[in-house]
Order: sequence, then C-alpha cells, then structure tokens
Amino acid sequence: MEAPKESAAHSDVTIALAKKESAEHMVGMEEAIQEMESRPMLVKAYSLDDPNAPTSGNIKTVHFVRHGQGFHNLMADLAAKEGRKWVNHSKTEANPYYMPEILDAPLTEKGRQQALQLQPIVQKMKDQPEMIVFSPNCRALQTGILVFQSLAGKVPFIAHEMVREENGIHVCDKRRSKSRQQYEFPMIDFSLLQTEEDEMFYEDRRETKVEVARRVYTFLEWLESRPERHVGVASHSAWLLTAFNANFKCDSTLKEWFHTGEMRSAILEFIVER
Repeated sequence: MEAPKESAAHSDVTIALAKKESAEHMVGMEEAIQEMESRPMLVKAYSLDDPNAPTSGNIKTVHFVRHGQGFHNLMADLAAKEGRKWVNHSKTEANPYYMPEILDAPLTEKGRQQALQLQPIVQKMKDQPEMIVFSPNCRALQTGILVFQSLAGKVPFIAHEMVREENGIHVCDKRRSKSRQQYEFPMIDFSLLQTEEDEMFYEDRRETKVEVARRVYTFLEWLESRPERHVGVASHSAWLLTAFNANFKCDSTLKEWFHTGEMRSAILEFIVER
C-alpha cells in the first residue's frame, strides 16, 4: 500500500496516544475471551494471504474499516500535545472525549482524506463487496460512504447497532436520533435500529469488554445468516479490537490496534455448534 498523503498521515502524538489507549482497552479482554469460548459458534479469521485460509465452506471475506479521524480524535491529539492529562471514561472537563460539543463526533478533513485514500483499494478488489454494514455513529457512516462510494446504490448499505463503538460516558460515542441519521444519510438503511433515540448509551459507566464482545457475537450471528460472501464493515477502534481479540481465533498480527482510516481484510470461517 502507498504511504498516506501528508494530509492524512498519523502524527507522532496520534501514534503515541493510540499506543496508550490500545493498552488500556485490553483491560477486561481476558474475561471476554473466556465467555466467547463458551459460545456455540466459533469464528476463525485469516489474513487474505494466509496459505492456511479455507477456500470453501462457511466463509466470508470481510473488509473491516476503522473510521477516519473524528473531531474527538483531534481534540484528544491537541490535548495530548499540550501536555494535558486525563483519565479515560471520566466525567471531567479535562477529558476531551466528554466534551458536549463532540456528541456523535463527525469526521475532520483529515478523516475524510483517510477514507478517500481507501477508495482505489476497494475499486481494485477482484471480488467486490456485496453488502456494506455501518455503525450508526456519524463518523463511521461518513467513512463507509466515502470508502465504498463506488458501490452506493448497487449493494445494500445497512446500519447495524451491534457494530457501534464501545459506549458510555464519552459523548462522542452517543449516536444522534435515528431520524436525524436517516435524513443526513438517505443512502443507508436504518431499519434495523429499534429505537429513535440512543437507548443503548450509558450515561454513568462504560460498557465492559464482555458486553462489547456479546454485541460483536450477535452481529456475527446475523452476518453468518446473510447470503453475501464479500462484505464491508465500517466501525471503531475498541469494537474492532474486541472482535479480533475476543471473538475471533486468529494470528496475533490481526489482533493489533486499528489506526484511523485503516482497512484490514480477513477471511472469516464460521463453525457453528462446536
């Protein structure tokens, strides 16, 4: 892959903050792994170039995308650059993710450029995605539309509540109303969202990794039941970290933190009733 353009590149501050937050997000992961190991459906993930990846059976190729830089990411980068210290998931003015101005944070211009840089990769895919699934959060909706723009109107674009970010306290992760998202993103089907307002968001606590893994599992059950074999998914860092670490059996290289605007493609093998 070509190096990102300067306007979309990750700064040293961004990379350092990602390293810190990825370590923090591993807290509670072991409990999530243990619970998922008891579930009846096993999902194995393979890199596209893995010689051991299956070529037939109950498999799907899924292109996972983390949203581009959002305004909440920018605010955190600026705070870190200034030397500000804060505790994640705290309801304090020092916490940039708790700012009321960044509710359901949209993309920055850098975030849009990061998403646009993935367009040629999608267009060159031999097997084009037959369905795109979106987190209903604004930044993921914007990212998915830009990344998979060539497929708009040709394949289903579906918002799925189970693909949204780990939520609670950080207002950047609270989605706007269903009707507002429908109005601003008319090319996406929001019929799977069961409530007008965000009733999943926790005002006083953060979702646990076990709870996120349960949502991922519910999504995977839905995905396994779908006829499409090539799929795109636009989601978020903590959701993706949980999916690859707790829900998938995979090589360690696939388990790493997703940077903003990163696409990671994998062959998923579904083994039901183990």
